[in-house]
Amino acid sequence: MPIGTKSYPMVSVIIPAYNVEGYVARAIESMQRQTFTDYEMLVVDDGSTDRTGDIIRQHTRHDLRIVDFHTKNGGAPAARNLALDHARGKYVYFMDADDWAEPSMLADMVAIAERDHLELVVAGFYIDTYYGNGSEHTTELKSRPTATYPTQHEFRVAAAQLFDQNLLYPPWNKLFLRERIERLGLRFRDTFWDDFPFVLDFIRDVERVGVTEHAYYHFIRQREESETARWRPDMYQKREEEHTWMLDLYRHWGLDGDPASMEVVQRRYIERLIGCIENVCNPSCELTQSQKISAIEEMILSERAQIAVVIAQPRSRMMKTMLVPIKKQNAKLAYREGCLISFVKTRNTRIFATLKARR
Repeated sequence: MPIGTKSYPMVSVIIPAYNVEGYVARAIESMQRQTFTDYEMLVVDDGSTDRTGDIIRQHTRHDLRIVDFHTKNGGAPAARNLALDHARGKYVYFMDADDWAEPSMLADMVAIAERDHLELVVAGFYIDTYYGNGSEHTTELKSRPTATYPTQHEFRVAAAQLFDQNLLYPPWNKLFLRERIERLGLRFRDTFWDDFPFVLDFIRDVERVGVTEHAYYHFIRQREESETARWRPDMYQKREEEHTWMLDLYRHWGLDGDPASMEVVQRRYIERLIGCIENVCNPSCELTQSQKISAIEEMILSERAQIAVVIAQPRSRMMKTMLVPIKKQNAKLAYREGCLISFVKTRNTRIFATLKARR
């Protein structure tokens, strides 16, 4: 039976869910309100201990397009992979259970994919940052002009600008051709920040890509939950790993000598290094002050940091100022800067979100 019939839906929507009782109904219902209706929704309750599972079951009873799975807690990668093993759609769309999407999203993305016979469609998205009591928020738009890349090389050259707008990192602003996922045997890796390597694996040799400037997806940041989270002792190691992946990708693409591409890659690295410095200065960090300064010194004196700080071209005066301690190789100054960033981050989430968007 051909894809696109009732037995084989056009799109498989995959939603992993863990302890999101306050959000999961909104996520599911934003899919139910889609103007495009030829989809299946695979929702995985990943061992939730709150009412998440019950809420998913309630929606399943009233919508036969929803297939629910209830498993022991294994993390988002395992939940997504379970759903992928059962997906039947021509395309796959991934959604996080605490976010939501606008009604025309699937219709527009499927139309683009079908029209141009694409393996991947990339859309814009919104970052909605909530603060205070949750009644107020700022919105940041991430988008690039609409384009279809007729050749693999043209996409690779353009990818730097897509990375620069964060459009190539997450999976939830994309429509993936499932045949390509299965042909490559792609699954989410059992690692922290698992979605980025999945996307990198997919785009490594992708050939037919389209971008729409329109934004549909609302990525929700609850600052009280995310930005003031506890110190992550492995953040620097994870960022180093990600940078290795990026450098490897651009070597594979033959663009490791392209100035425009490398400027974006190195600026991305140095901006995230600032985040690692702040992470060490987080009030919940268990290190002593001298240990913090020592850890920061290791970061900023590394060969990677010194290469990046030379190549990166900051887009704002604020970011230029933030890079001064790294250029001067001054760990104590970098420590003071990290403490200031952490103070703003924990005391005034609105200002922090605004400054971060303008960096």
